[in-house]
Amino acid sequence: MAAIGDVARLAGVSKATASRALSGGGYVADDTRRRVEAAAKEIGYIASPDAASLVTGRTKNVGVIIPFVNRWFFGEVLEGIERALLSAGYDLTLYNLSEPGPDRARVFDFFLARKRVDAVIAVGVDLDDHEVAALEKREKPLVALGGSGGADARLSVDDRAVGQLATEHLLHLGHTRIAHLAGLGARDLPLSVQGQRRQGFLDALSAAGIPPEDRAVILEADVSLPGGYTGALQLLGHPAARPTALFAASDEMAIGAIRAAEKLGIDVPGDLSIIGVDGHEYAEMFELTTIEQYPGEQGRLAVDVVMALLLDEGAADPLPDSGAPLPTRLVVRATTSAPR
Repeated sequence: MAAIGDVARLAGVSKATASRALSGGGYVADDTRRRVEAAAKEIGYIASPDAASLVTGRTKNVGVIIPFVNRWFFGEVLEGIERALLSAGYDLTLYNLSEPGPDRARVFDFFLARKRVDAVIAVGVDLDDHEVAALEKREKPLVALGGSGGADARLSVDDRAVGQLATEHLLHLGHTRIAHLAGLGARDLPLSVQGQRRQGFLDALSAAGIPPEDRAVILEADVSLPGGYTGALQLLGHPAARPTALFAASDEMAIGAIRAAEKLGIDVPGDLSIIGVDGHEYAEMFELTTIEQYPGEQGRLAVDVVMALLLDEGAADPLPDSGAPLPTRLVVRATTSAPR
């Protein structure tokens, strides 16, 4: 097997310099580092991550905690995180969180203690005080992308403004009987993504002088295509109380609602306008009006913040979460129109 001494001889440097160049544990001139890396690649030398960790105090590994891996938004975020970490020379350890309970508690109390990571990225997770405290004990930076709870840095879109904008679009078209297909827990968790979108919906109705209790219906469902389908069937099943417009809390729910409307013989957008949130890759195919956000870019930005915290660059310069929400954009397509 190739050893560090072989790399040093081929590169024409000392073993100590070769070790620093490959581990990042000290200053090495850029041309020297490139020469050492080329030599290591030529002879197939791979530095031991454990040895590098002893030198630098870093594992070159970031833990990512995420509630779903099989949903489009979270998959896009995860892909953005993975690409950015690979570019930075870091590995990723993924923790797929379950519902609150013993399995979820073990992630914070056991797995994150056993696995060595330099930082943690929480994606769309509502962290409670115990979970935040468990992460603080590790003395590793915590970057939150959406969700709620304590963190060293937090990145998010303004979900309340998103809900308000989506509802205002329907109001401006002339709709007054508007339903909201919200995510599960939206009412009981007002600080969550779904809770904020629900509140934005109510804000828009209030600003328009429409009492929500008289002219609007809110139904909670799973934030998925099947959840949108079954939820919309329930919302649209009674012709006398049927809304003329529907704000779905995600594009997947909105696409499910389109399918439910088709099953019930309801014309979209002639009898029912539908708007979603996310900018799903299938939104254009379904001609869905939506509030776009950019999950892949959000994942990349979360890694930028992690790197800034690890390099202590946030001490002097504002981090990318310095108050401005992440960008969103209303994209109007064929699923919304004025009511008949």
